[in-house]
Amino acid sequence: MKSQTAYISHPDCFKHEMGAYHPECPQRLKAIEDNLLASGLMNQLQQYEAPLATVEQLARAHTPDYIKNIQSTSPESGLAYLDPDTTMNPQSLNAALRAAGATVMAVDLILSQQVKNVFCAVRPPGHHAESDRAMGFCLFNNVAIGVAHAIEKYRLQRIAIADFDVHHGNGTEDIFRDDARVMLCSTFQHPYYPYRGAETISKHIVNVPLSAGCDGTTFRKAVTERWLPALNDFQPEMLFISAGFDGHADDELAQFQLADADYVWVTQQLKTLAEKTADGRIVSVLEGGYELNALGRCVTAHIKTLSDK
Repeated sequence: MKSQTAYISHPDCFKHEMGAYHPECPQRLKAIEDNLLASGLMNQLQQYEAPLATVEQLARAHTPDYIKNIQSTSPESGLAYLDPDTTMNPQSLNAALRAAGATVMAVDLILSQQVKNVFCAVRPPGHHAESDRAMGFCLFNNVAIGVAHAIEKYRLQRIAIADFDVHHGNGTEDIFRDDARVMLCSTFQHPYYPYRGAETISKHIVNVPLSAGCDGTTFRKAVTERWLPALNDFQPEMLFISAGFDGHADDELAQFQLADADYVWVTQQLKTLAEKTADGRIVSVLEGGYELNALGRCVTAHIKTLSDK
């Protein structure tokens, strides 16, 4: 019997490469798929290939000029630099369109009641991409495009985004800063890239900056005391997760000390919240996570928690 959980990815997402030794590499998706297959979980999931996002779908989160700029920057060979950390190879545009298209498909699958929740195993990631700027390994803001689709097509009025990536989702905040229909709850290492978020004061943007060395106890306290009361008050009709696993103690790109169990715990908390207010509707989208062993394990545990009845 197939699970209530869908898994959306696409071979194009493996073809995006930003140069030798870049941490945001195709092996990230392979580590996830290898772990899912070894666990036996992959065969239980409803599997889909991501479509290409349309310009209309992108334009709900990004400016027309920015979309044209990304299209025109796509190189015929070699690498084109969008910022010092973010490049495109000839396959990057299609990968980015698949990553954005995955979240649109996820919304459609859930709101047509074909599945309860979805994990989008896609790259490039998205939460640093602002309405008119690529940065931090991100081209299009995948989660924002999915949220905007749910608002535009299905007229949802309260959507929450929970971002537990170790870096602040500045792009998501930029896109929804003035839209009270969208609540963003974010924990992140501060001060650290992208050096934003700590100063935000907003009822619908709940940023919780945490210091380097943050462990599971501190992280869980932040979620329990800051996220969950705000989310309960907001009563979201759908929940998106910017699922970054780079806060893991084994991940050297940052200095958090989270363990596998912390990601299971936060997934359980968010799932319980979604079951209470949103009929269990969750779209979870891969963001960061660069230590391949930890990434594969944690994503598998995250998906298993989503798929458990």
